[in-house]
Amino acid sequence: MAVQTRVVSIFFIQLVLLAVSGLNRVSGAGLQTGFYDESCPEAETIALKTIRQAISKDGIVAAALLRLHFHDCFVRGCEASVLLDAAEEGDAEKDASSNFSLRGYDVVDDVKSAIEKSCPGVVSCADILALAARDAVRLTGGSSWKVETGRRDGRISLSKEADENLPSSNFNIAQLKQNFAFKGLTKKDLVVLSAGAHTIGVTSCFVINGRSDTDPALDPTFASELKKKCKPGGGGPVLELDQGSSTVSDAHFYKAVRQNRGLLTSDAALLNDPLTRAYVKRQSTSPVKATFGKDFGKSMVKMGGIGVLTGNEGEIRKRCAFVN
Repeated sequence: MAVQTRVVSIFFIQLVLLAVSGLNRVSGAGLQTGFYDESCPEAETIALKTIRQAISKDGIVAAALLRLHFHDCFVRGCEASVLLDAAEEGDAEKDASSNFSLRGYDVVDDVKSAIEKSCPGVVSCADILALAARDAVRLTGGSSWKVETGRRDGRISLSKEADENLPSSNFNIAQLKQNFAFKGLTKKDLVVLSAGAHTIGVTSCFVINGRSDTDPALDPTFASELKKKCKPGGGGPVLELDQGSSTVSDAHFYKAVRQNRGLLTSDAALLNDPLTRAYVKRQSTSPVKATFGKDFGKSMVKMGGIGVLTGNEGEIRKRCAFVN
């Protein structure tokens, strides 16, 4: 009980600090569609071509690129701090325990290199992350949206900030709502972005370690299937985040959650709030591009405005892993 109290206390302190700082709230000021129309008109075309090539070689890259953008925006805002290598060993965001399975850095570097050849020193790594996330979704059958650009790159990346700010897969609905609210995101953004983040990609048995057939939020048959796949301690094969539809950006995720077959605790938690539960039920019978796809694009634009650096703030990195 003492340990649980201490964990709750630390979590509360972190939320208070975030509320006071206000650094990560949505603003989006200074961003606009077509920001590079004159300075680098081929930027989005080059990004799309490079990402398409990467996904054709390794389909899981799409989920990786989408996740990179999420993990970047929730820490310091959307300013590419997640891409920086540590100034001191093990001290960058990418070194944090919450980011241990991130990948796709090489694809971002390839996009950056290709754009640099056409327009050196113009397009930020932060904007490349935003474009890559959009392209990853549409290249896997999802909707598209106009990405607002004009972000600048930050110069600081700390592992502790990633662990403090990123929502955990074990969060309950109250923790999820608080985490998203401190980023300026609503409950609708929460339920929309949760699906978008988990409609493609895979995770490990380690992440669901602790969920069992005694969990009332988990379908017993599904729990039994997971138990057969995953060994005690988290060993076993990779698991589809959206069972049966992990390579296509669609609304299938909501069907799984409604049937108590959401893989993560945070997925199941979406049924524990009236608004998020209603959205899950509504979307579980809707085609992706009719409603969810449009909603997802709006929430992605909103998330993409969290804590952005614009104008003379930050810099345009020459290489995404290093400050200039």
